[in-house]
Order: sequence, then structure tokens, then C-alpha cells
Amino acid sequence: MKRFRSRFFLTLSSLGFVACQPAPPREAGTAVLPPAAVRLATVTTTTTTTLRRLPGTVQAVARATVATPTTGTVLRADFTLGQRVEADETLVVLDAAALRAQVEQATAALDLATRNHEREAGLRDQGASPAETVRTLAAQQRIAAAQLATAQAQLAYATVRAPFAGTITRRFVEPGDLAAPGIPLFALEGDALEVQVNVPESLPPLSVGSTVTVELDGALAPSRVREVSAAVDPTTRTRLARLTLALNGPAHAGQFARVRWPDISATEIIVPSSAVTTFGQMSQVFVARDGHAQLRLVRVGPSSAATTPIIAGLAPGEHVVLNPPASLRDGQALDVVAP
Repeated sequence: MKRFRSRFFLTLSSLGFVACQPAPPREAGTAVLPPAAVRLATVTTTTTTTLRRLPGTVQAVARATVATPTTGTVLRADFTLGQRVEADETLVVLDAAALRAQVEQATAALDLATRNHEREAGLRDQGASPAETVRTLAAQQRIAAAQLATAQAQLAYATVRAPFAGTITRRFVEPGDLAAPGIPLFALEGDALEVQVNVPESLPPLSVGSTVTVELDGALAPSRVREVSAAVDPTTRTRLARLTLALNGPAHAGQFARVRWPDISATEIIVPSSAVTTFGQMSQVFVARDGHAQLRLVRVGPSSAATTPIIAGLAPGEHVVLNPPASLRDGQALDVVAP
């Protein structure tokens, strides 16, 4: 009987202990966050033009490989490589004995033709010579005059002069060599320089007069487009462009240059950099939508201290929160403060 009582007492005690335990707490409802005071900025677009750095070569604007249209032995070649010469300066002299003889012969022929024409013209005036004879002698006189002019021109070609001021870049003859038509004597380059560049056909062509930047030994020089070929080379798929070159420092023909040629323009979506925050490797912004903050993940491009380009995630005209506070949550009401 005692054993039963003991068991009963323990059972009652256990029930009483359980009954005295406090009830578990009730789950509280989600707290409503107060509106966050924020400033907004509008998502805008900008058009940017990237630049392609094309290899180019410095060349002289005026270049000439000089030959003579006559034949003769070179008596003098008064120039050296790299020599600066002036326009019309004598550089090569040929043996002109044969040419002078031709001039004398043509001069004598013209004198004879002139006298014959004058004699017959006087006889015609006296009625002693037919008019046809006078016309024939007049034609012979003109032929003799033309032959003299040709001989004098050939004699002039025996003295070869610089066609313009510049620098001697090649020397092809020495005294004693035989000069003949088509055989070069020397090469000359003028003082004015330009840059020649082959522009890929995929790049937009620029009109004559457009300005581009040329890099030369670390220096930047604004240059103007002088000429652009309308035809594309079928092998390289490029078109030739010639640019003026005006540098304060020295430059020389054959020098390597880089030309900053504009590429196709592109439109970018940009936001102030202060609107973009990072979470791990993700970039995010808060967009103001119907008076509440909407968290938006975005893809960004290379940014600056002022602006950040948005590759994906935003549309122009939307409004983003500037300097979002750390306590701002998705869906929280916004109290927009005037900037």
C-alpha cells in the first residue's frame, strides 16, 4: 500500500511541475520599418566614342626621285647624303658638248630658213615669186624654230637642279657615270612631314579636315586629315589616309607613329558612383519604385570617382538612391529629400 502511495505521489508531483512551467513565447509579427530619408538621382545615358591606336609612318609630303630626259656623261654630282638643298640649286651637270653642237646646228638652220623666207617674201611683193613658195618657206622657218627650241631644252636638261627645297636621301650616280632617261640620279624629300596610316575598313571614315591625335615618341600632336582614299585595298582591307604633322620637337621620315582613330560610337547607361554598393562580388543599387526601395543587382563597367556605367540591370529614366544607408532594406518606404 505504501509503495502505491509513493508512486501516486510522484505522478502528481510530476504533473504539478509540468503545469507550473511558463508557456512558450508567441511569435512576434514583422516590424514595420520607418521611412528612410534618401536623395535620388536619375539614370541617364551618354554617348562615348572609343579610339583605336593605329600604326602609322612619318613621311615627307614632297618626295621626288630625279632623273634626266637626256643622255650624257656625269661631269659633276655636287651633293651628299643628308645634305640640305634649296629649290633650283644645281646638283648634277652632264657633258653637254654634243647638246651644244645640236643647238648651234639648229640655230644655223633657223637663220637660213629665216633669210630664205624674207627673200622670197620680198620677191612676192614685187610679183617675182609665187605666194605658195613664200608659204612653204614660212613653214620651214617654223620647223627650224621648233628644232632649236628642242635642242635648247635638251641642253637645259644637262644641268639638273633640285625641284624643291629639302634633304638628299639617296644618291645614285658618281662623276663619270652615264646618265640616261629613266635612270635616277638622286632622291629628295621636302621639309614638310605627314603621317600615312592604313585605316581598317571596319572603322568609320573621316572627312578631309577632321582632327585626330598622333603619338610620336611620347608626344601628342593634333593632326588634320589631308586625304583619305575612297578605295579599299583588297589584300589588307584598309584605306590609306594622309595626315598633316605639326610638332615642336624633331621628327624624320620613316619614324613610327600611332594614330588615335575614332571607332564606332556607343551609348552607355550611367549612374553616380555613390549609388552603387558591393556585396561580395556583386554590385547592387536601390531603385525608388512607388515610394519604396527596390534592391536591384546590376552589372557595371569600369567606373570613375563620379560615374559608373551600367551594363545590365537598369533602364534610363529610373531613379536610384544616392549613398544608401546601411540600414536600408528592400521594400522599405522612402522619404525623398530634395538635393
